[in-house]
Amino acid sequence: MTRKLRSQAWFAGHDKDAFIHRSWMKNMGLPDDAFDGRPVIGICNTFSELTPCNAHFRDLVEHVKRGVLDAGGLPLEFPVFSCGESNLRPTAMLFRNLASMDVEEAIRGNPMDGVVLMAGCDKTTPSLLMGAASCDLPTILLSGGSMLNGRFKGRTLGSGTDVWKFSEDVRAGVMSEAEFMAAESGMSRSAGHCMTMGTASTMASMAEALGITLPGNAAWPAVDARRNRLARMTGRRIVDMVREDLKPSAILTKQAFENAVRVVGAIGGSTNAVVHLLAIAGRVGVDFTLDDWDRCGRDVPTLVDLMPSGRFLMEDFCYAGGIPALMTRIRDMLHLDVRTATGATLGENIADARVFDDEVIRPLDRPLTPQGGIAVLRGNLAPDGAVLKPSAATPELMVHRGRAVVFEDIDDYKRRVDDPALDIDASSVMVLKNCGPKGYPGMAEVGNMALPKKLLAQGVRDMVRISDARMSGTAFGTVVLHVAPEAAAGGPLALVREGDMIALDVPARTLMLEVSDAELARRRAEWTAPVDTMQGGYRSLYVERVLQADKGADLDFLVGCRGGDVPRESH
Repeated sequence: MTRKLRSQAWFAGHDKDAFIHRSWMKNMGLPDDAFDGRPVIGICNTFSELTPCNAHFRDLVEHVKRGVLDAGGLPLEFPVFSCGESNLRPTAMLFRNLASMDVEEAIRGNPMDGVVLMAGCDKTTPSLLMGAASCDLPTILLSGGSMLNGRFKGRTLGSGTDVWKFSEDVRAGVMSEAEFMAAESGMSRSAGHCMTMGTASTMASMAEALGITLPGNAAWPAVDARRNRLARMTGRRIVDMVREDLKPSAILTKQAFENAVRVVGAIGGSTNAVVHLLAIAGRVGVDFTLDDWDRCGRDVPTLVDLMPSGRFLMEDFCYAGGIPALMTRIRDMLHLDVRTATGATLGENIADARVFDDEVIRPLDRPLTPQGGIAVLRGNLAPDGAVLKPSAATPELMVHRGRAVVFEDIDDYKRRVDDPALDIDASSVMVLKNCGPKGYPGMAEVGNMALPKKLLAQGVRDMVRISDARMSGTAFGTVVLHVAPEAAAGGPLALVREGDMIALDVPARTLMLEVSDAELARRRAEWTAPVDTMQGGYRSLYVERVLQADKGADLDFLVGCRGGDVPRESH
């Protein structure tokens, strides 16, 4: 390789600066020839015991390191902020952009020529891709893999999905609290992230569809030896990517984003994919909008029969052939000539893939949902867009008109939802405000509001629900999310009042508030913006600078690629 490596700006030469850099690195036992011009590979690790999905990364990273060494590179592991979905409050989404800043500056400021991103839990994948895309050094992503299928009393359990179902059964009085507690230990029974097609599995699948991983990345379970083999091959491949100077900007093209949208539709992926993909596109500098999402995903059938939309789980998807096999089913919808992290085209990557189970990955003539792509809705209630997941919704509610039952924020919802006096029936539309990027803050996963106890007791299991929040990718229901502009930013959602009529028409892609413009203007004159109770720190920076959901909810000053030029010497 004749091109000068970026790391040589630190380690090459005989001056005091090179002496300092090499000398300190040698306290780890590195020999002289570690700095002889071999590619330095940074391994960006989101390991944390507070992020259970990624808690096995200490072992997984060792396989990546062996692969880098196999290929003649020097692996150097570094930690970044770990966005753990299950424990972080008020929501991991609040910290996705913070984590991306950590990733970007760690990559740019350190002596590395290429990067392996180790991701698993929901926000770790987009935050790592966003930060790396803003640097544009050769990059490849490795997901940590999903947990094994959950098991309880002879039945299969899906992480998240069955929590929501069991919780509603307990509240409806058809499942005992003791049974609910007993199911807990059977749900998360191995290392890995959620094994439903929740956000973690969706993001791993989306990364593979984008071409920024090796084939097979999304589906191998965390505890399968083939996950370790993939880690080793990923370590080998990044060294070659450095030698080829293959950067994210050459992989993450508009055509790659269109492929990702179509794959998300075919797998019945999480609505969270929308806001994350928009944010990644913004970092790369690709002009990709909500309208592009709807255009690309509208006619894609959902073929993967996984919870929460269907029956199976990621372990079953793996044995059925995973993302490469799924792509063969929709190959006529994909750009097969895009370049991927393998150095080959997508078409070449999937040439030998095949489906091994037609129940898990259905044929085109027997889809789970004929139009499964995430629907983008617009209207006077969501002028800048809102989203809904058809594959997880009730078909009879896809066209619906109902009376609004309004909750001003999540605390108001929790206080009132189970009040027997709440004026609500199955035809009502539940509306939740002030849970968007600014309003929560962080756009928490509270959009799939649990239904009132009195309706659950009547056998009601789904209603139209509308909010500026997100929902867990493991959740289900006829839920309209990401309403933009959000209520806290003064969007029309802020003006909805109890008893207003709302019309949803998913086939027509409309969401309308049946209130006159004059009345809305009068209400707007009376509206005052909510004030965040916490002042100062990152949270205030976030609330001040966050973009709306239709722009990916990134911070405005982080959009774009700032490159990986070597900074000034530190001494």
